[in-house]
Amino acid sequence: MEFKPHNYQQYAISRIISDPYLGLFLDMGLGKTVITLTSVNELKYHMWAVSRCLVVAPKKVAEATWTKEAQKWDHLQHLRIIPVLGSVPKRIRALNTPGDIWVINRENVPWLVEYYRNNWPFDMVVLDESSSFKNHQSKRFKALKMARSRIRRIVELTGTPAPNGLEDLWAQIYLLDGGARLGKTISSYRDAFFTQDYAHPGQMYRTYSPQTGAEERIKAALSDICVSMKAEDYLELPAFIEDVVPVVLNDKARKAYNRLEREMLLQVDEQTVTASTAAVLNNKLLQLSSGAVYDTDGQTVEIHDCKVEAFLEVIEQLHGEHAMVFYWFQHERDRLLQALTKTGKTVRVYQSPEDETAWNAGQVDILLAHPASCAYGLNLQQGGRHEIWFGYPNWALELYQQANARLYRQGQKQPVVCHLLVVQDSVDEDVVDSLHCKGDTQDALMNAIKARIEKAKNNNDR
Repeated sequence: MEFKPHNYQQYAISRIISDPYLGLFLDMGLGKTVITLTSVNELKYHMWAVSRCLVVAPKKVAEATWTKEAQKWDHLQHLRIIPVLGSVPKRIRALNTPGDIWVINRENVPWLVEYYRNNWPFDMVVLDESSSFKNHQSKRFKALKMARSRIRRIVELTGTPAPNGLEDLWAQIYLLDGGARLGKTISSYRDAFFTQDYAHPGQMYRTYSPQTGAEERIKAALSDICVSMKAEDYLELPAFIEDVVPVVLNDKARKAYNRLEREMLLQVDEQTVTASTAAVLNNKLLQLSSGAVYDTDGQTVEIHDCKVEAFLEVIEQLHGEHAMVFYWFQHERDRLLQALTKTGKTVRVYQSPEDETAWNAGQVDILLAHPASCAYGLNLQQGGRHEIWFGYPNWALELYQQANARLYRQGQKQPVVCHLLVVQDSVDEDVVDSLHCKGDTQDALMNAIKARIEKAKNNNDR
Protein backbone atom coordinates (compact mmCIF):
# COMPACT_ATOMS: atom_id res chain seq x y z
CA MET A 1 0.00 0.00 0.00
CA GLU A 2 1.25 3.48 -0.86
CA PHE A 3 1.75 5.79 2.11
CA LYS A 4 0.35 9.27 1.55
CA PRO A 5 0.94 11.09 4.83
CA HIS A 6 -1.52 13.64 6.16
CA ASN A 7 -0.05 17.07 6.80
CA TYR A 8 0.27 16.41 10.53
CA GLN A 9 2.01 13.09 9.83
CA GLN A 10 4.51 14.77 7.52
CA TYR A 11 5.18 17.38 10.19
CA ALA A 12 5.77 14.68 12.82
CA ILE A 13 8.14 12.82 10.47
CA SER A 14 10.15 15.98 9.83
CA ARG A 15 10.42 16.65 13.56
CA ILE A 16 11.72 13.15 14.32
CA ILE A 17 14.31 13.54 11.56
CA SER A 18 15.44 17.01 12.62
CA ASP A 19 15.26 16.66 16.43
CA PRO A 20 17.54 14.10 18.10
CA TYR A 21 15.30 14.01 21.19
CA LEU A 22 11.54 14.33 20.74
CA GLY A 23 8.40 13.59 22.70
CA LEU A 24 5.64 12.86 20.19
CA PHE A 25 2.38 12.84 22.13
CA LEU A 26 -0.16 11.51 19.63
CA ASP A 27 -3.66 10.22 20.27
CA MET A 28 -4.25 6.57 19.45
CA GLY A 29 -5.24 6.13 15.82
CA LEU A 30 -3.14 8.98 14.42
CA GLY A 31 -0.54 6.63 12.93
CA LYS A 32 2.39 6.93 15.34
CA THR A 33 3.88 3.60 14.20
CA VAL A 34 4.03 4.39 10.48
CA ILE A 35 5.27 7.91 11.30
CA THR A 36 8.14 6.50 13.33
CA LEU A 37 9.01 3.72 10.88
CA THR A 38 9.09 6.21 8.00
CA SER A 39 11.41 8.44 10.00
CA VAL A 40 13.75 5.57 10.91
CA ASN A 41 13.83 4.47 7.28
CA GLU A 42 14.78 7.99 6.19
CA LEU A 43 17.43 8.35 8.90
CA LYS A 44 19.01 4.96 8.21
CA TYR A 45 18.84 4.50 4.46
CA HIS A 46 18.78 8.05 3.09
CA MET A 47 20.76 10.04 5.63
CA TRP A 48 22.99 7.38 7.22
CA ALA A 49 22.27 9.02 10.57
CA VAL A 50 21.13 5.83 12.38
CA SER A 51 22.70 2.39 12.52
CA ARG A 52 20.65 0.31 14.97
CA CYS A 53 17.23 1.28 16.31
CA LEU A 54 15.64 -0.20 19.41
CA VAL A 55 11.89 -0.01 20.04
CA VAL A 56 10.64 -0.58 23.60
CA ALA A 57 6.94 -1.46 23.67
CA PRO A 58 4.25 -3.30 25.64
CA LYS A 59 4.63 -7.04 25.18
CA LYS A 60 1.76 -7.73 22.78
CA VAL A 61 2.66 -4.64 20.74
CA ALA A 62 6.27 -5.84 20.56
CA GLU A 63 5.15 -9.24 19.29
CA ALA A 64 3.34 -8.09 16.16
CA THR A 65 2.35 -4.45 15.72
CA TRP A 66 5.64 -3.02 14.45
CA THR A 67 6.30 -5.93 12.09
CA LYS A 68 2.77 -5.87 10.64
CA GLU A 69 2.88 -2.11 10.14
CA ALA A 70 6.11 -2.32 8.15
CA GLN A 71 4.67 -5.09 5.98
CA LYS A 72 1.62 -2.96 5.27
CA TRP A 73 3.37 -0.10 3.45
CA ASP A 74 5.29 -0.30 0.19
CA HIS A 75 8.11 2.01 1.29
CA LEU A 76 8.77 0.06 4.50
CA GLN A 77 8.65 -3.58 3.42
CA HIS A 78 12.43 -3.82 3.15
CA LEU A 79 12.90 -3.00 6.84
CA ARG A 80 14.12 -5.95 8.91
CA ILE A 81 12.28 -5.84 12.22
CA ILE A 82 13.45 -8.33 14.83
CA PRO A 83 11.30 -9.07 17.93
CA VAL A 84 13.50 -9.64 21.00
CA LEU A 85 11.16 -11.82 23.04
CA GLY A 86 10.89 -15.13 24.84
CA SER A 87 13.55 -16.98 26.75
CA VAL A 88 17.06 -15.61 27.29
CA PRO A 89 18.60 -17.76 24.51
CA LYS A 90 15.87 -16.62 22.10
CA ARG A 91 16.47 -12.98 23.00
CA ILE A 92 20.23 -13.29 22.55
CA ARG A 93 19.75 -14.99 19.21
CA ALA A 94 17.40 -12.20 18.10
CA LEU A 95 19.86 -9.50 19.17
CA ASN A 96 22.52 -11.14 17.02
CA THR A 97 20.24 -11.47 14.00
CA PRO A 98 20.99 -8.88 11.27
CA GLY A 99 18.27 -6.27 11.13
CA ASP A 100 17.28 -2.61 11.16
CA ILE A 101 14.96 -2.37 14.16
CA TRP A 102 14.89 -4.57 17.24
CA VAL A 103 11.67 -4.57 19.31
CA ILE A 104 11.73 -5.57 22.98
CA ASN A 105 9.07 -5.52 25.66
CA ARG A 106 9.54 -2.94 28.41
CA GLU A 107 9.89 -5.53 31.19
CA ASN A 108 13.15 -6.74 29.63
CA VAL A 109 14.86 -3.35 29.45
CA PRO A 110 16.84 -3.96 32.70
CA TRP A 111 18.02 -7.31 31.31
CA LEU A 112 19.02 -5.67 28.00
CA VAL A 113 21.08 -2.94 29.67
CA GLU A 114 22.80 -5.50 31.90
CA TYR A 115 23.45 -7.78 28.90
CA TYR A 116 25.28 -5.09 26.91
CA ARG A 117 26.74 -3.05 29.78
CA ASN A 118 29.40 -0.78 28.24
CA ASN A 119 28.82 -2.14 24.72
CA TRP A 120 25.36 -0.63 24.20
CA PRO A 121 24.81 -0.87 20.40
CA PHE A 122 21.60 1.11 19.78
CA ASP A 123 22.13 4.69 18.67
CA MET A 124 18.36 5.31 18.42
CA VAL A 125 15.69 4.29 20.93
CA VAL A 126 11.92 4.59 20.52
CA LEU A 127 9.75 4.31 23.62
CA ASP A 128 6.34 3.17 22.43
CA GLU A 129 3.99 4.21 25.22
CA SER A 130 6.58 6.24 27.09
CA SER A 131 4.25 6.82 30.03
CA SER A 132 5.26 3.33 31.16
CA PHE A 133 8.57 5.01 32.11
CA LYS A 134 6.87 7.67 34.25
CA ASN A 135 7.96 6.13 37.56
CA HIS A 136 11.45 7.41 38.40
CA GLN A 137 11.88 4.57 40.90
CA SER A 138 11.13 1.75 38.44
CA LYS A 139 13.84 -0.65 37.31
CA ARG A 140 13.14 0.04 33.64
CA PHE A 141 13.66 3.81 34.09
CA LYS A 142 16.85 3.38 36.10
CA ALA A 143 18.24 0.91 33.56
CA LEU A 144 17.56 3.14 30.56
CA LYS A 145 18.95 6.12 32.45
CA MET A 146 22.27 4.22 32.72
CA ALA A 147 22.38 3.70 28.94
CA ARG A 148 21.18 7.21 28.13
CA SER A 149 24.63 8.72 27.44
CA ARG A 150 25.21 6.17 24.64
CA ILE A 151 21.95 6.96 22.84
CA ARG A 152 22.12 9.67 20.15
CA ARG A 153 18.40 9.77 19.32
CA ILE A 154 15.31 9.15 21.45
CA VAL A 155 11.66 9.32 20.41
CA GLU A 156 8.93 9.00 23.03
CA LEU A 157 5.44 8.03 21.82
CA THR A 158 2.30 8.26 23.93
CA GLY A 159 -1.18 9.72 23.81
CA THR A 160 -1.23 10.65 27.48
CA PRO A 161 2.17 11.60 28.89
CA ALA A 162 0.77 12.56 32.31
CA PRO A 163 -2.08 10.10 33.01
CA ASN A 164 -2.01 10.64 36.78
CA GLY A 165 -0.87 14.25 36.90
CA LEU A 166 2.06 16.50 36.04
CA GLU A 167 4.46 14.57 38.31
CA ASP A 168 4.45 11.79 35.71
CA LEU A 169 6.32 14.00 33.24
CA TRP A 170 9.65 14.29 35.00
CA ALA A 171 11.07 10.82 34.37
CA GLN A 172 9.98 10.79 30.72
CA ILE A 173 11.44 14.22 29.97
CA TYR A 174 14.64 13.36 31.86
CA LEU A 175 15.24 10.53 29.39
CA LEU A 176 14.96 13.08 26.59
CA ASP A 177 17.09 15.95 27.87
CA GLY A 178 18.95 14.68 30.95
CA GLY A 179 17.13 17.11 33.23
CA ALA A 180 17.85 20.31 31.29
CA ARG A 181 14.25 21.51 31.28
CA LEU A 182 12.51 20.09 34.34
CA GLY A 183 15.48 19.60 36.67
CA LYS A 184 18.17 17.04 37.29
CA THR A 185 16.22 15.34 40.09
CA ILE A 186 12.59 14.70 40.95
CA SER A 187 13.10 16.81 44.07
CA SER A 188 14.21 19.86 42.10
CA TYR A 189 11.24 19.38 39.76
CA ARG A 190 8.85 19.30 42.69
CA ASP A 191 10.48 22.34 44.29
CA ALA A 192 10.13 24.33 41.07
CA PHE A 193 6.56 23.42 40.12
CA PHE A 194 4.75 21.87 43.10
CA THR A 195 3.75 22.51 46.69
CA GLN A 196 3.87 19.73 49.26
CA ASP A 197 0.41 18.93 50.61
CA TYR A 198 -0.41 19.08 54.27
CA ALA A 199 0.17 15.64 55.81
CA HIS A 200 -2.77 14.02 57.53
CA PRO A 201 -2.25 11.95 60.70
CA GLY A 202 -1.08 8.46 59.76
CA GLN A 203 -0.20 9.44 56.18
CA MET A 204 2.80 7.32 55.13
CA TYR A 205 3.87 9.21 51.99
CA ARG A 206 4.11 12.77 50.71
CA THR A 207 1.80 14.20 48.10
CA TYR A 208 2.22 17.30 45.97
CA SER A 209 -0.09 19.73 44.19
CA PRO A 210 0.91 21.88 41.20
CA GLN A 211 1.65 25.52 41.95
CA THR A 212 -0.53 28.17 40.36
CA GLY A 213 0.47 28.44 36.70
CA ALA A 214 2.69 25.33 36.88
CA GLU A 215 1.08 23.63 33.89
CA GLU A 216 1.64 26.68 31.65
CA ARG A 217 5.27 26.99 32.79
CA ILE A 218 5.90 23.29 32.17
CA LYS A 219 4.34 23.47 28.70
CA ALA A 220 6.51 26.46 27.87
CA ALA A 221 9.63 24.65 29.05
CA LEU A 222 8.83 21.62 26.86
CA SER A 223 7.55 23.44 23.78
CA ASP A 224 10.74 22.88 21.78
CA ILE A 225 11.18 19.19 22.61
CA CYS A 226 7.59 17.87 22.66
CA VAL A 227 4.81 17.82 20.07
CA SER A 228 1.24 17.23 21.23
CA MET A 229 -1.42 16.17 18.76
CA LYS A 230 -5.05 15.42 19.58
CA ALA A 231 -7.26 13.64 17.07
CA GLU A 232 -10.02 16.25 17.31
CA ASP A 233 -7.58 18.95 16.15
CA TYR A 234 -7.12 17.37 12.72
CA LEU A 235 -10.34 17.67 10.79
CA GLU A 236 -8.77 16.13 7.69
CA LEU A 237 -8.97 12.79 9.48
CA PRO A 238 -12.01 10.58 9.01
CA ALA A 239 -14.34 10.65 12.00
CA PHE A 240 -14.17 6.85 12.26
CA ILE A 241 -10.69 5.32 12.60
CA GLU A 242 -10.01 1.60 12.58
CA ASP A 243 -7.00 0.43 14.56
CA VAL A 244 -6.15 -3.21 13.83
CA VAL A 245 -4.25 -4.67 16.80
CA PRO A 246 -2.45 -7.86 15.70
CA VAL A 247 -2.28 -10.58 18.37
CA VAL A 248 0.39 -13.27 18.18
CA LEU A 249 -0.15 -16.54 20.00
CA ASN A 250 2.73 -17.79 22.12
CA ASP A 251 4.28 -21.15 21.21
CA LYS A 252 2.10 -23.20 23.57
CA ALA A 253 -1.11 -21.47 22.49
CA ARG A 254 -0.21 -21.77 18.80
CA LYS A 255 0.36 -25.51 19.11
CA ALA A 256 -2.95 -25.92 20.92
CA TYR A 257 -4.81 -23.81 18.38
CA ASN A 258 -3.27 -25.60 15.39
CA ARG A 259 -3.97 -29.03 16.85
CA LEU A 260 -7.62 -28.31 17.64
CA GLU A 261 -8.17 -26.51 14.35
CA ARG A 262 -6.65 -29.39 12.39
CA GLU A 263 -8.64 -32.05 14.26
CA MET A 264 -11.93 -30.23 13.70
CA LEU A 265 -11.31 -29.37 10.06
CA LEU A 266 -10.07 -32.79 9.02
CA GLN A 267 -13.38 -34.28 10.08
CA VAL A 268 -15.13 -32.39 7.27
CA ASP A 269 -14.74 -32.69 3.51
CA GLU A 270 -14.38 -29.24 1.95
CA GLN A 271 -16.47 -30.38 -1.02
CA THR A 272 -19.51 -31.03 1.16
CA VAL A 273 -19.45 -28.08 3.51
CA THR A 274 -22.94 -26.77 4.19
CA ALA A 275 -23.99 -23.52 5.81
CA SER A 276 -24.71 -25.45 8.99
CA THR A 277 -21.33 -27.17 9.27
CA ALA A 278 -19.50 -24.01 8.23
CA ALA A 279 -21.22 -22.05 11.00
CA VAL A 280 -20.36 -24.69 13.61
CA LEU A 281 -16.71 -24.82 12.58
CA ASN A 282 -16.51 -21.04 12.42
CA ASN A 283 -17.93 -20.71 15.94
CA LYS A 284 -15.39 -23.15 17.35
CA LEU A 285 -12.48 -21.46 15.60
CA LEU A 286 -13.59 -18.00 16.77
CA GLN A 287 -13.74 -19.33 20.31
CA LEU A 288 -10.25 -20.77 19.96
CA SER A 289 -8.94 -17.42 18.76
CA SER A 290 -10.35 -15.72 21.84
CA GLY A 291 -8.70 -18.27 24.12
CA ALA A 292 -11.40 -20.71 25.27
CA VAL A 293 -13.98 -23.17 23.90
CA TYR A 294 -17.12 -24.85 25.14
CA ASP A 295 -16.79 -28.61 25.62
CA THR A 296 -19.56 -31.13 24.93
CA ASP A 297 -21.05 -30.43 28.36
CA GLY A 298 -21.17 -26.70 27.76
CA GLN A 299 -18.31 -26.03 30.14
CA THR A 300 -15.60 -23.49 29.31
CA VAL A 301 -12.14 -24.89 28.60
CA GLU A 302 -9.49 -22.18 28.69
CA ILE A 303 -6.64 -22.55 26.19
CA HIS A 304 -4.67 -19.28 26.20
CA ASP A 305 -4.69 -15.68 27.48
CA CYS A 306 -2.89 -14.04 24.56
CA LYS A 307 -5.91 -12.06 23.40
CA VAL A 308 -6.82 -11.03 26.93
CA GLU A 309 -3.27 -9.78 27.46
CA ALA A 310 -3.48 -7.71 24.26
CA PHE A 311 -6.84 -6.34 25.40
CA LEU A 312 -5.42 -5.22 28.75
CA GLU A 313 -2.54 -3.47 26.98
CA VAL A 314 -5.03 -1.53 24.83
CA ILE A 315 -6.95 -0.54 27.97
CA GLU A 316 -3.70 0.61 29.57
CA GLN A 317 -2.85 2.75 26.56
CA LEU A 318 -6.20 4.55 26.78
CA HIS A 319 -4.99 6.09 30.06
CA GLY A 320 -8.38 6.43 31.65
CA GLU A 321 -10.46 7.11 28.54
CA HIS A 322 -13.64 5.06 28.58
CA ALA A 323 -14.15 2.16 26.18
CA MET A 324 -17.05 0.12 24.87
CA VAL A 325 -16.02 -3.52 24.43
CA PHE A 326 -17.86 -5.98 22.19
CA TYR A 327 -17.81 -9.71 22.88
CA TRP A 328 -19.64 -12.55 21.12
CA PHE A 329 -19.48 -15.63 23.33
CA GLN A 330 -20.49 -15.67 26.99
CA HIS A 331 -17.12 -17.09 28.05
CA GLU A 332 -15.46 -14.07 26.43
CA ARG A 333 -17.55 -11.81 28.63
CA ASP A 334 -16.76 -13.83 31.77
CA ARG A 335 -13.01 -13.90 31.10
CA LEU A 336 -12.95 -10.16 30.36
CA LEU A 337 -14.79 -9.44 33.60
CA GLN A 338 -12.29 -11.56 35.50
CA ALA A 339 -9.31 -9.82 33.89
CA LEU A 340 -10.75 -6.36 34.53
CA THR A 341 -11.24 -6.97 38.25
CA LYS A 342 -7.50 -6.37 38.72
CA THR A 343 -7.54 -2.96 36.99
CA GLY A 344 -9.63 -1.06 39.52
CA LYS A 345 -11.88 0.26 36.75
CA THR A 346 -15.65 0.59 36.90
CA VAL A 347 -17.02 -2.13 34.62
CA ARG A 348 -20.60 -2.88 33.60
CA VAL A 349 -22.24 -5.28 31.17
CA TYR A 350 -24.93 -3.61 29.10
CA GLN A 351 -28.29 -5.08 30.07
CA SER A 352 -30.78 -2.26 30.57
CA PRO A 353 -31.44 1.49 30.10
CA GLU A 354 -29.81 2.05 33.49
CA ASP A 355 -26.48 0.94 32.00
CA GLU A 356 -26.96 3.32 29.08
CA THR A 357 -27.63 6.22 31.47
CA ALA A 358 -24.60 5.42 33.62
CA TRP A 359 -22.32 5.13 30.57
CA ASN A 360 -23.44 8.44 29.07
CA ALA A 361 -23.01 10.12 32.45
CA GLY A 362 -19.36 9.11 32.50
CA GLN A 363 -19.80 6.74 35.43
CA VAL A 364 -18.54 3.63 33.60
CA ASP A 365 -14.92 3.06 32.51
CA ILE A 366 -15.53 -0.14 30.55
CA LEU A 367 -18.91 -1.10 29.11
CA LEU A 368 -19.07 -4.71 27.89
CA ALA A 369 -21.76 -5.32 25.31
CA HIS A 370 -22.99 -8.08 23.02
CA PRO A 371 -23.49 -6.64 19.51
CA ALA A 372 -26.95 -8.14 19.25
CA SER A 373 -28.07 -6.50 22.48
CA CYS A 374 -27.06 -2.96 21.60
CA ALA A 375 -26.83 -2.81 17.83
CA TYR A 376 -29.92 -0.73 17.21
CA GLY A 377 -31.39 2.45 18.60
CA LEU A 378 -29.06 3.12 21.50
CA ASN A 379 -27.36 6.49 21.84
CA LEU A 380 -24.08 5.88 23.66
CA GLN A 381 -21.99 8.61 22.06
CA GLN A 382 -21.83 10.71 25.22
CA GLY A 383 -19.90 8.11 27.20
CA GLY A 384 -16.73 7.71 25.15
CA ARG A 385 -15.06 7.43 21.76
CA HIS A 386 -13.17 4.12 21.91
CA GLU A 387 -14.60 0.77 20.79
CA ILE A 388 -12.76 -2.52 21.23
CA TRP A 389 -13.78 -5.67 19.38
CA PHE A 390 -12.68 -8.71 21.39
CA GLY A 391 -15.00 -11.18 19.68
CA TYR A 392 -16.64 -10.87 16.26
CA PRO A 393 -20.28 -11.19 15.14
CA ASN A 394 -20.01 -14.26 12.93
CA TRP A 395 -19.66 -12.50 9.58
CA ALA A 396 -22.72 -10.34 10.27
CA LEU A 397 -21.76 -7.06 8.62
CA GLU A 398 -24.96 -5.31 9.65
CA LEU A 399 -24.40 -6.14 13.33
CA TYR A 400 -20.80 -4.93 13.08
CA GLN A 401 -21.77 -1.63 11.49
CA GLN A 402 -24.73 -1.03 13.77
CA ALA A 403 -22.70 -1.77 16.90
CA ASN A 404 -20.02 0.69 15.77
CA ALA A 405 -22.73 3.27 15.24
CA ARG A 406 -23.54 3.34 18.97
CA LEU A 407 -20.61 5.75 19.41
CA TYR A 408 -20.08 6.94 15.83
CA ARG A 409 -23.30 8.91 15.41
CA GLN A 410 -24.73 12.40 15.49
CA GLY A 411 -23.74 14.15 18.71
CA GLN A 412 -20.32 12.51 18.97
CA LYS A 413 -17.85 15.36 19.40
CA GLN A 414 -14.60 13.43 18.86
CA PRO A 415 -13.31 10.98 16.27
CA VAL A 416 -14.23 7.41 17.16
CA VAL A 417 -11.38 4.89 17.29
CA CYS A 418 -12.35 1.25 16.71
CA HIS A 419 -9.69 -1.20 17.96
CA LEU A 420 -9.90 -4.66 16.36
CA LEU A 421 -8.05 -7.43 18.22
CA VAL A 422 -7.06 -9.88 15.47
CA VAL A 423 -5.25 -13.13 16.20
CA GLN A 424 -2.76 -13.70 13.40
CA ASP A 425 -3.17 -16.80 11.19
CA SER A 426 -6.59 -17.54 12.61
CA VAL A 427 -10.22 -17.27 11.62
CA ASP A 428 -10.20 -13.76 13.12
CA GLU A 429 -8.38 -12.60 9.98
CA ASP A 430 -11.00 -14.18 7.72
CA VAL A 431 -13.86 -12.48 9.54
CA VAL A 432 -12.24 -9.05 9.64
CA ASP A 433 -11.24 -9.25 5.98
CA SER A 434 -14.82 -10.14 5.12
CA LEU A 435 -16.21 -7.26 7.17
CA HIS A 436 -13.81 -4.86 5.46
CA CYS A 437 -14.90 -6.17 2.06
CA LYS A 438 -18.58 -5.83 2.99
CA GLY A 439 -18.65 -9.62 2.89
CA ASP A 440 -21.82 -10.28 4.87
CA THR A 441 -22.63 -13.35 2.83
CA GLN A 442 -23.05 -17.05 3.45
CA ASP A 443 -20.70 -17.75 0.54
CA ALA A 444 -17.86 -15.83 2.19
CA LEU A 445 -18.17 -17.91 5.34
CA MET A 446 -18.30 -21.22 3.47
CA ASN A 447 -15.39 -20.32 1.17
CA ALA A 448 -13.21 -19.35 4.12
CA ILE A 449 -13.96 -22.59 5.94
CA LYS A 450 -13.26 -24.62 2.81
CA ALA A 451 -9.92 -22.85 2.41
CA ARG A 452 -8.99 -23.67 6.00
CA ILE A 453 -9.97 -27.32 5.52
CA GLU A 454 -7.72 -27.52 2.44
CA LYS A 455 -4.87 -25.89 4.34
CA ALA A 456 -5.29 -28.32 7.24
CA LYS A 457 -5.20 -31.30 4.88
CA ASN A 458 -2.08 -30.03 3.12
CA ASN A 459 -0.29 -29.49 6.44
CA ASN A 460 -1.36 -32.94 7.64
CA ASP A 461 0.10 -34.59 4.55
CA ARG A 462 3.56 -33.12 5.17
